[in-house]
Amino acid sequence: MIRDTASQDTVLAPRRSRKPLWLAAGAAALALLAYAGWQFKDQLGGGASVSRARLTLATVQLGPLTRDVAAEGRVVAANAPTLYAANAGTVALAVQAGDAVKAGQVLARLASPELLARLAQERASADALKSDWLRAQADARQTRAQADAAVQTTALALASAETDLARQSRAFEAGAAAGMAVDQARDAVARARITHQQAQQALTLKDDATRFELAAKRQAHERAELQVADLVRQQDELAVRAPVDGQVGQLFVADRSSVARDARLLTVIDLTQLEVQVQVAESFARELQAGMPGEISGNGQQWQGRISSVSPEVVNGEVAARLRFAGAQPEALRQNQRLAVRVLLDHRERVLSVARGSFVEESGGRWAYVVQDGSAVKRAVRLGAQSLTQVEVLDGLKADEQVVTSGTDAFKGADRVTLIP
Repeated sequence: MIRDTASQDTVLAPRRSRKPLWLAAGAAALALLAYAGWQFKDQLGGGASVSRARLTLATVQLGPLTRDVAAEGRVVAANAPTLYAANAGTVALAVQAGDAVKAGQVLARLASPELLARLAQERASADALKSDWLRAQADARQTRAQADAAVQTTALALASAETDLARQSRAFEAGAAAGMAVDQARDAVARARITHQQAQQALTLKDDATRFELAAKRQAHERAELQVADLVRQQDELAVRAPVDGQVGQLFVADRSSVARDARLLTVIDLTQLEVQVQVAESFARELQAGMPGEISGNGQQWQGRISSVSPEVVNGEVAARLRFAGAQPEALRQNQRLAVRVLLDHRERVLSVARGSFVEESGGRWAYVVQDGSAVKRAVRLGAQSLTQVEVLDGLKADEQVVTSGTDAFKGADRVTLIP
């Protein structure tokens, strides 16, 4: 047999393992580090850290602040009347879109058979009324002649009765006539006087009645003449004429088409009075007023202008405003041509301001992040007037301080954020 080494082995007592102690110590150290990390995070307002490269910084400065509105505008005619059909009928166009026209030039003609028929009827009625008026005048002259003859006849009878009374009175005084004859002659004079007075009154009444009748006939004739004149005016308006010198704009109807009364026919553009219309955001439009200065530029040129009108209506969050050229109107401008417009709202020399950024909208102008000792610290601020590039600082910031103007959405609203170079 081969002998083994069992006789040489020594039995040792089991040793106690320290691995659990090391594991417990490591866990305690990790817990302590985690607690310290959370404390440090609380001190930094969330423990966030953001690279500077992701942010836009601006320095608060004391200097001039210019508030203006810049927009793209289009050339429009200050005077571009739209012409309408004065009556229903068939339209015949005499011009085409883009034709140059002069004031008073016929642009289109309307044919209205109904209007022509009414005009002929009214003229015939006016002629008939005129004939009635003339006939009434002739009848009045004849009636007055008869009444005047009756007055003269009664006057002659009165004079004859008075002569007879005088003769009978002398005869009675001479004893050649009886008193009864004198009384009869006196009664005849009284009857003749009454007849004469009645004839005169009849003549006066006849004159009054004739005057009223002739006036009624004349007024009826004049009324008919006025109706004829109005129809003649409507007939003349069937010829559509240009109200101003300019150019034919848009045609709304086709040639030889039937149109209704008051239908749109065409527009005439007065190219001697052009304006520039811009659409301005509602927030800036509140400050726009007529007379404000502005600059108009295009085609490598620049012109001065002034706001002529501001629309009172807001459409899709915008307000339409028009600018008129301050000096002589530039040449070679066309309808709907695009031009750049800048309107000066306000200018102040010494204003504490900072570059405008997304922080204005995100915070509503109530706070901003200021760079201090390598961190961005949230601070309450109060902002004022705003321009396209600058915003006025009323409170909370000082000159030469740096402010994070954009990229603050990564801060998640933390009070302090570490900036990584």
